[in-house]
Amino acid sequence: MASFTVRVELHYATEADYQTLHSAMERAGFSRFITSDDGIAYHLPLAEYNREGNLTRSQVLESAKAAANTTGKKYAVLVSETSGRTWIGLAVKAKTARAS
Repeated sequence: MASFTVRVELHYATEADYQTLHSAMERAGFSRFITSDDGIAYHLPLAEYNREGNLTRSQVLESAKAAANTTGKKYAVLVSETSGRTWIGLAVKAKTARAS
């Protein structure tokens, strides 16, 4: 399974435009979180997304473009396929309470 980091920059966009993008990217299978080797989830920087699957970079690009098109804004998309990632300073995703 391949891992991708995707950056989508909307030109002349508002916060509402980015909310539209976030929703569309989530529906397309992208996540705004990344998980470390020890299972901790971290928030990615604004407008960066994670995608994993048996996909090519071109397929991921087309999916991200379709999501970006829902905003009605001009945009730029960068797709990077990776075998590993290292980071510092990302916020830990809040843990949700488990039902007992």
